[in-house]
Amino acid sequence: MKNLKFILLLLMMVSGAISAVGQQPDNKSAFEFLQGNGVYEEGMMVFLKGLRESIWTHFDLFITDAKALAAIFMIIFFAIKSYDMISGDKKLEVMPLLRPFGLVMVIMWWGGFTKMIAFPTDLVAVKTEEMFASEQSNVNALRLTRADYMQKVANALYSFEAETELAEKESDTWAGRAWDSVTSTIKEGMSTVVSPVIELKNRLKIGMQLLLTQLLELLGIWILRIAVYVLFMIQILYSSILIILGPFAVAASILPSFRDSMSTWIARFISVNLYVGIGYLVMYLVALMQKYAMTVEINRYKELIGEDGSAANLEKMAWFAGNGILSFGTVILSFVIGAVCMFTVPSISTWIISTSGISSAASNFGRGSQTVMGVAKKAGGSFF
Repeated sequence: MKNLKFILLLLMMVSGAISAVGQQPDNKSAFEFLQGNGVYEEGMMVFLKGLRESIWTHFDLFITDAKALAAIFMIIFFAIKSYDMISGDKKLEVMPLLRPFGLVMVIMWWGGFTKMIAFPTDLVAVKTEEMFASEQSNVNALRLTRADYMQKVANALYSFEAETELAEKESDTWAGRAWDSVTSTIKEGMSTVVSPVIELKNRLKIGMQLLLTQLLELLGIWILRIAVYVLFMIQILYSSILIILGPFAVAASILPSFRDSMSTWIARFISVNLYVGIGYLVMYLVALMQKYAMTVEINRYKELIGEDGSAANLEKMAWFAGNGILSFGTVILSFVIGAVCMFTVPSISTWIISTSGISSAASNFGRGSQTVMGVAKKAGGSFF
C-alpha cells in the first residue's frame, strides 16, 4: 500500500516533466529564427543589392565642379600647346587638340558612360548570381533536413541514455534484492515514472552538447556571412567613390602630366565591379562544397538512427555520444573554408584587370580579413 502511494505521488510530481518530454517543438521555425532562413540571410543580401543599385542615383554629385575644373585644365592645355607651336618645337596637329573636347563630353554624359563601362561586368554578375541562387536553394533545403536529423539524433540519445541508466539502476545489487519482492504491475509503474525523470536529466546533459554544436555552427556560418557581407560592402564603397569622384580623374587627364588618369580609372572601375560576379562565382563553388558536406553528414545521421529516426544503431550511438558535440564537423569546416575563399576575390579580380591601386586596396582588405579571423578565433576559444 505504501509503495502504491509512493508511486502515485511520483506520478503527480513528474507529470509536468512527462508532458514536456513528449512535446516536440517546431524545429524548423526555431532553427530559422536562431540561425536565419538560409546560409546567407535573405534580407541582408537584398539590402546589399539595393544599396549597390542606389549608387547610380548619386553619379552627378560633382559633375558641375568637374566641368569647371575641366575648363581650367583646357585653358592650361591649349596654352601649353600654343607655346610649343609658337616656339617652333612642335607643328600644328589637329587630333591632339580635339582630345580635351572628347573628355569634356565624357564628363557631360557621365551616367551613360559609367553604365556602358559597367555593362559587361553586370552581365557576369547576373549570370553567376543565377548559378549561385539555383544551387544555394538546394543547400538551404539540405541545411533544414540536416538540422531535423540532428534533433532526431539528440532525441534518440535522450531515450538511449535514459534506458541505460534505468537498466543500471535495476541491476544494482541492493535494489535487486528489493526489486524481486515487487509485483510486475508496480515494476511497470516505476519504470513509467522513473524513465521520464532520467530522460529529463539526460536532456539537460545532451542539451548542452546540442547547444555547443549550434554555437560552433553559428560561429562558422557567421564567419562566412561576415566575409560575404564585407566583400560586397567593400565593392559598394569602392564603386561609390569611383563613380562620384571619377569626373575629376577624367578632367585631370586633360593635362599631359595626368594623361593616364582616365585609363587608370577605367581599369579600377572594371576591376571593382568584377567583385560581384567573381564573388557570386566563388559562393557558387562554396555552395557545392556545402552541399557535399551536408549530404555526407545527413547520411551519417541516417546510419545512426535510420531514415525515420526510429531504428537507432546503439553501438554507433554510443560512439557518437562520446564525441562531445552532435556534429561530425564537416559542415562547420565548409563554412570556414568558404570564408577564406571569399577573401581571395579582390586578388582574383586583379588577375583579370591588372591595376596597382586595386592591388594595394586588396592587400589592405586581406589584412583586414586576417583581423576578422583573429577575432573569430578568440571568440571560438572563449567557448572552450
